[in-house]
Amino acid sequence: MGNCFGSSNSHHPNPSFSSNYPQTPGTSNNGTSSTTTDLFTTNSSAGKSRFFSEEQASETTKEDEEEKEEVEEWSARKGRILKSPNLKVFTFAELKFATKNFRGDSLLGQGGFGKVYRGWVDEKTLAPSKSSTGMIVAIKKLNSESVQGFDEWQSEVNFLGRLSHPNLVKLLGYCWEDTELLLVYEFMPKGSLENHLFRRNPAIEPLSWELRLKIAIGAAHGLAFLHSSDKKVIYRDFKASNILLDANYTAKISDFGLAKLGPSGGESHVTTRVMGTYGYAAPEYIATGHLYVKSDVYGFGVVLLEMLTGLRALDTKRPSGQQNLVEWLKADLSHKRKLKTMIDGRIEGQCSSKAVWQAAQITLKCLEPDPKSRPSMKEVVEVLERIEAMEKPKESKNSSSSSHSTKRWHVQQSFPPLRSPLHSRRQ
Repeated sequence: MGNCFGSSNSHHPNPSFSSNYPQTPGTSNNGTSSTTTDLFTTNSSAGKSRFFSEEQASETTKEDEEEKEEVEEWSARKGRILKSPNLKVFTFAELKFATKNFRGDSLLGQGGFGKVYRGWVDEKTLAPSKSSTGMIVAIKKLNSESVQGFDEWQSEVNFLGRLSHPNLVKLLGYCWEDTELLLVYEFMPKGSLENHLFRRNPAIEPLSWELRLKIAIGAAHGLAFLHSSDKKVIYRDFKASNILLDANYTAKISDFGLAKLGPSGGESHVTTRVMGTYGYAAPEYIATGHLYVKSDVYGFGVVLLEMLTGLRALDTKRPSGQQNLVEWLKADLSHKRKLKTMIDGRIEGQCSSKAVWQAAQITLKCLEPDPKSRPSMKEVVEVLERIEAMEKPKESKNSSSSSHSTKRWHVQQSFPPLRSPLHSRRQ
């Protein structure tokens, strides 16, 4: 989860379950899951989403089967909730083959959950294939010593198995075999937003202002989708390392291990043990354990501030008083002169002063201490899209006059944009 706090200590590599859970994962001849997951039904004693058994699934009526083909669409940009998950169940042997036995040269990265490997599968059937044949997938393998463990693996299956949106990473399947827990995702060739903002790598070009806006808008659409149903989903761990980028820099939210269903029955919040990442978690959640839908909006504001400044949300290498980015620079967002010194020097001359000012103001609103004062993600999307439209060059017969029609922001930074070493994604 990143530099996390409150991580679960209940990991059990071979967990025992109540009667609501299957003792082993089901597989079928066609390779798809024979169990169904009800994202919005919880176990009253444990508060977890249920896995229904194969026997229970077989009792569904013809009407139920027809309903499975339907979806509840409640977001723009083709977002939907599937009536039942459509995930392939892989065997451990299949994933060993797909990753060349989890060889080191297949390793993409690692964190608290475990290691992520590059694998190859058939594009149509998802059957494992030889290296460089078919399509690339990302395979996350649970570390037996992970403190997140089974609960977060199950949360990923429950949420991403049912949620479908262009700005959420796609979960293709999973493996649960004895103590082995794995997840198979679409491959995101551009890596994470974190890498592009903070990693000093000559092979990674600095993100332009145009791309930063595109990424922010995409991620905002993803969160707006999660928040826009009556059955709201609170993501709970929004941060730069969890925003992945495809070949076209389309942002997709990943890692749903801490996701939680939002309040119901007229409640404003849910109360839960505090878990998340330092620097991104909302102050009311840290202080009280009260988790609001708009707690996610605060995390989004932190990421916007990172994108504006090119600085990490939390960096212990910075001087005292500057280590927490929000505490250090939030007040300056409302001062145009100070704002000019904050902006990442790598986007100098690319953004208009009006656009930067408006981006700073929506960031400031997202970072309001009172969750009720924060905008909804739908409102954030609308503001960011207006800024994007403002920054698109307008066709003009006189190109020279149009080039001078908008005042560009020339940065006068009082500090370098890249001071911190890359933190590990999870510790």
